[in-house]
Amino acid sequence: MAHLLFRLRHVTEEEAMEVRQLLAAHGMDTYETQAGFFRLGVDAIWLRDSGQLDEAKALLADYQTQRLANARREHQAAIERGEAPSLWKRFAAHPLQVILVFVAVVVIALLTLLPFIGLGR
Repeated sequence: MAHLLFRLRHVTEEEAMEVRQLLAAHGMDTYETQAGFFRLGVDAIWLRDSGQLDEAKALLADYQTQRLANARREHQAAIERGEAPSLWKRFAAHPLQVILVFVAVVVIALLTLLPFIGLGR
């Protein structure tokens, strides 16, 4: 019976290709499904042979651990170079968008708290 191994939704094409190559390099018997036009299915990589499940999960866990370490290293390097995104940099780049988001948050908070403010009277 097939086992869902790796969901491809919200995954970059680079990461999906790396996972495909990793599984192929270790001889995993996999296939992919697409969600379809109405998105009723699931974009995923499936494992056909349940006997390979533990090995495949271990491979993916190692891969994701390495990918996380690389992402943290790159983020730390960006911080040290002063290139990491911050609130101030986003405000400087897109002031109208940041102001509109802030106004929306305040409006939602006021609408949410309005019934409770009326109870205090």
